[in-house]
Amino acid sequence: MPGMNQSAVRRVNTSVTLRALAVSAGPITLAELAEQTGLSRRTIELILDSLVEAGWVTELDRVPTSGYAGRPARRYELRAEHALLAAVCVTTSDVSAVIADVRGRIVGRAHRLLRSYQDPQATLDDTAALVLAALDDAGGSADRLRAGAVASGGAIDDDGVVRRLVHTTRWEGVHLPEQLRQRIRIPWFADNDTNLGALAERWRGVANDHDNVVWAILGNRAGLGILIRGAVHRGLDGAAGEIVEARSIPTGSIENRPVAWLTSPQPAERSVALGRIDAARAGDATALAEVDEFVENIASILTTLSWTIAPSLIVLGGGLEDAADVLLPRVRAAMRDARAPAVELRATGLGRDAPLVGAVKLALDRMDTELFGPLTPSQ
Repeated sequence: MPGMNQSAVRRVNTSVTLRALAVSAGPITLAELAEQTGLSRRTIELILDSLVEAGWVTELDRVPTSGYAGRPARRYELRAEHALLAAVCVTTSDVSAVIADVRGRIVGRAHRLLRSYQDPQATLDDTAALVLAALDDAGGSADRLRAGAVASGGAIDDDGVVRRLVHTTRWEGVHLPEQLRQRIRIPWFADNDTNLGALAERWRGVANDHDNVVWAILGNRAGLGILIRGAVHRGLDGAAGEIVEARSIPTGSIENRPVAWLTSPQPAERSVALGRIDAARAGDATALAEVDEFVENIASILTTLSWTIAPSLIVLGGGLEDAADVLLPRVRAAMRDARAPAVELRATGLGRDAPLVGAVKLALDRMDTELFGPLTPSQ
């Protein structure tokens, strides 16, 4: 590699090797790594020896191959748990945290109610404590925690600063990554929870076959996460998708209806909503009328969305997935009647974990160079 010293070349080669191990579905041989990376066997061997010594990689026992008389191949596997990532999701009532390895596999969890959402400092103290509880659940140590990401409501800019939050001004100007870094000294990143829901859905959910996606939560809460060509679209100061702030869009007209509580952060309200959905399934006329009113509201918003952003897929999440069998056919029919573009409509495949999974992906993406080194031009 012209213009690079030996140390830089070795780091790039190590990066390429770690990436190949990270995306491998299982153990991989030295020969397979050499073929996939384009590096020589000797180079790969030296890199693997150093990675095994550093604890990043495990060399597995050699397994004889049937019909092959030679010495069994050396096999290696990434120790994905060697580096851990934290992800948290903050609502108005509670906070959830997960710990994931560098493959994105969740290995620890914790959850707690907030003492006072209106007090950002107390909430961030609760959040930091919960991360440590999730780390304990994962059986991990603080020295293995490399980065974290937080999913939160409101308009959050590219730096992770809360620019606007409906119903309160107390969070405005709070620099989420900086505040969490003061409590847990690792790099932190932040984004809106619906943006991260969309990111998660394309990574591990039902949207991996689409590039232009909207992840929508509509009801007691309302917001949109927008992916354009696979990347989150935040807009000015992170305002894209914050439709709850747009008075011309009727997000608030049904927010206090029992069926709309499907998206509430309060378990008691969600329970009431699920009861109304069950009644609608059973044919209760009053419950069906409530569902029809809710569907009309959702379809109105999504029809406008389909003519403006015009995604190829809209994913309903945030609790709406619990009533997908009731809602999806009706919303599809209402949008057809409105002669909306033929946007595909699906329910989330990740449930309420979607923002957390998206936060893991955000941390992986932002820490990519730290975890795996720089990309080579061929990648």
